[in-house]
Amino acid sequence: MTRIDINEKILSKNDMAADRLRKRFKETGTAVINIASAPGSGKTTLLEKILPQLKTRYRLAVIEGDLRTENDANRLRALGVNAVQIQTGDACHLEAVQIEKLLDDLQTDNLDLLIIENIGNLVCPASYDLGEDAMFVMLSVAEGDDKPAKYPTIFHNAGYFILNKTDLAPYTDFDIQKCLNNALSVNSKLKLFTLSARTGEGINKLIEAIEGIIKNKKEGGVLK
Repeated sequence: MTRIDINEKILSKNDMAADRLRKRFKETGTAVINIASAPGSGKTTLLEKILPQLKTRYRLAVIEGDLRTENDANRLRALGVNAVQIQTGDACHLEAVQIEKLLDDLQTDNLDLLIIENIGNLVCPASYDLGEDAMFVMLSVAEGDDKPAKYPTIFHNAGYFILNKTDLAPYTDFDIQKCLNNALSVNSKLKLFTLSARTGEGINKLIEAIEGIIKNKKEGGVLK
């Protein structure tokens, strides 16, 4: 009897859907960013800070992933941003097929930028390609500075690392340089951003990087 690896079969199905997404986004010139982090790192707060600037220059939309509620999508809709929520129930990650089902509703063929805010988890999202051009992994100084060493897969697969809540660093035992070094030891090519979504410090550098991804996609570049 032949043994079927269920996990491998699921990932293969996801990769096929991701390839379809990548092809479509290439045709439309839509840049796609996948943001992953542990719960509470500040992904939605960061989006609330950067989207008002980006939406004045680019056509964009956001897909929000959570187990329950539409809270995060509602926060972004209040900014005038086209945001849709995926509620996964008990699943700890988003899958490419879920993204694919939303493309027409989001009118992605007319977008410059699609941001996917993945579910707060540093394990599952690392294995699921969503057809993105760039994966951002995010931590905050309220967590452990050894997280990159403890969860190496997602840091290895990402191209960008955001360290958030740096304004809280004086009140924690978090060693910023140690964390950055841990991340670079896993992936020496990571582009690093240290910032505070609350105060806005370091935000402009991140916006410039996102604009570079958009420009590169319009020019036919491949980041992933």
